[in-house]
Amino acid sequence: MGLTIDKEEFTDAEYTAFGERLDHSLAALRELLGRPGFGAGPASLGAELELFLVDGEERPLPRNDVVLDIARDDRVVPELSRFNIELNLTPRELSGRPFEALAAEMTETMHLADQAARQCGGHVVPVGVLPTLRPDHLAAPFISDAPRYRALSNGLRRLRAEPFEIRIEGQDELAYRADDSAPEGANTSWQVHLRVPPEEFADCYNAAQLAIAPVLAVSGNSPLLLGRRLWHETRIALFEQSSDERDQIARRRRVARVAFGSGWVREGAYELFEEAVRVHEPVLPVVTGEDPRAVVRAGGVPELEELRLHQGTVWRWNRAVYDPADGGHLRVEMRALPAGPTVPDMVANAAFLLGLTLHLRETAPEWTRVLGFQQAHANFYRAARDGLDAVLAWPTAGETREFPVRELVPALLPAALESLEKAGAGDALDHLELVRDRLAAGRTGALWQLQALAALEPGLGREEGARELMARYRAHSATHRPVHTWPVP
Repeated sequence: MGLTIDKEEFTDAEYTAFGERLDHSLAALRELLGRPGFGAGPASLGAELELFLVDGEERPLPRNDVVLDIARDDRVVPELSRFNIELNLTPRELSGRPFEALAAEMTETMHLADQAARQCGGHVVPVGVLPTLRPDHLAAPFISDAPRYRALSNGLRRLRAEPFEIRIEGQDELAYRADDSAPEGANTSWQVHLRVPPEEFADCYNAAQLAIAPVLAVSGNSPLLLGRRLWHETRIALFEQSSDERDQIARRRRVARVAFGSGWVREGAYELFEEAVRVHEPVLPVVTGEDPRAVVRAGGVPELEELRLHQGTVWRWNRAVYDPADGGHLRVEMRALPAGPTVPDMVANAAFLLGLTLHLRETAPEWTRVLGFQQAHANFYRAARDGLDAVLAWPTAGETREFPVRELVPALLPAALESLEKAGAGDALDHLELVRDRLAAGRTGALWQLQALAALEPGLGREEGARELMARYRAHSATHRPVHTWPVP
């Protein structure tokens, strides 16, 4: 969604023209993907990290415009809510020591952003959902002051003729109604990109769909929302419901705009782009002057800005990305991991997810025949809801069996390590050992938050306990010691 958007409302004619351009873009993309050598290149990773801005009381600090102005770094950009920012990290090849480089840049840019936030009386904090949010923070006045975000909210409201209903059941229960998509800003994520050749895309994408469940289960960091103890990864349910433009009838007949997916990919990336256009109406119909078909016929690489913009408003938890940079290429964007708790934790989560995806890619045609897509779908939501206590379906010896996460993950870590080393990553071992140690300690970020709240609430109450929890969380996070070593109050 890098295209400049300078208006908030669009005409019916603009929606019609945008739809036509999407059809042209799909035709151009299909032809481009058939071009010999398109998308060839070394395996590489990229990443984006969303952060909360908090004030001296650990509550949301709605000053991202000022923080960005102070930071003055192209890698630091706004997000939907005024108390969110995003760090866009430099893509790097998987060969060498990519995870050390990733950790170093994350540390540098987080420090830069934190120094800017300090000049506004605040800090940055990496956490999936901020426990100190109140209902008034999830309303239109807290949407970032930019036409892009207001246009996005308006576009979703245009399609949904009823309030956004959020219902999540966990240890507690949340029922919340919103007039727009502002609650989406209550969650922040750690998104990892993997560059994939077109001929390998289907297997790699399916592998990411299976890999995400065990990785998410050991990475949970979002258990608290508006004073309720919900899922270990409440973000998953919150984002899906806060951006669902479907009315009650549509919910029965088509997949949501934020969703896990609708089936195994059989042919390649094109079918995911085509599905996004066929199933989901546009919300940001900005048309450029490019004729993508003419560019491809002339041997060039089109920008496909309309298609990329539309794809940027269809939020699959694993998403296909087309990028015209570097001669044009494809990526799998893995969007389900939460922000935080620390840089080492996030790098370890990324290493496990990438390594497991690379491992599963090698045998994807075999295991997609024995593991039904609905089983992978169920795995994802079990992992989000139950964390380390989840039980997941997994292909093994030509059949599917169910395994507890605490048993499955130790068996998967050696395979993830082997695949990363085969890809040339020479620094994966320590990061994957962190995942093993976290599992042995039985403490994710979500479990630490729940245990801390249980200890603090009797003396302080739920709201003040959450504030004290965040003060301790932020102090521990700043030490860069992984969450399984943190003391519980």
